[in-house]
Amino acid sequence: MIEIAVSIDAPGWSALGPDFADEDALAAALGPLVEAAVAAGAGAALDSGRPAELSVVFADDATVQRLNRDYRGKDAPTNVLSFALTEAEEPDFPGAPLVLGDVVLALETVLAEAARDNKAAVDHARHLVVHGILHLLGHDHMTDAEAEAMERIETAVLARFGIADPYSDSPDSLPHPA
Repeated sequence: MIEIAVSIDAPGWSALGPDFADEDALAAALGPLVEAAVAAGAGAALDSGRPAELSVVFADDATVQRLNRDYRGKDAPTNVLSFALTEAEEPDFPGAPLVLGDVVLALETVLAEAARDNKAAVDHARHLVVHGILHLLGHDHMTDAEAEAMERIETAVLARFGIADPYSDSPDSLPHPA
């Protein structure tokens, strides 16, 4: 079981639909997607009997730009940032949940990218949540091979929820099952 803490820190997120107006509703709506992303991205690495936690923050570009500058040395907004807590040495207390980390999305960038790519903003946001979670689990896209592996996981998870392949040129292209 994954516990999701959701924080909506920018008022414009409500434009993505009714789920984005309330943190509890959004946490419930994201639950199955988050569970699927963690299961697909962690494989056997995550003890299925151990509870896990993560947070998803729906912020604005200014917040993400500040975080990007302070933690990555890049003074510009980006669509999503991930702050993995599993990379640090953590004490192993029996029954304690595994804290995966935080995923932070930038509203204006998410909306601009969705408009530019002719994608539903809500689907783009969901894609970025999955993308961020995979980073929490240690996936990266620094090499072509890493990027291809990460994209395969993302498209497979999103397809389970009827969300088109975000890497396809066609906005309604669902990936073929592997």
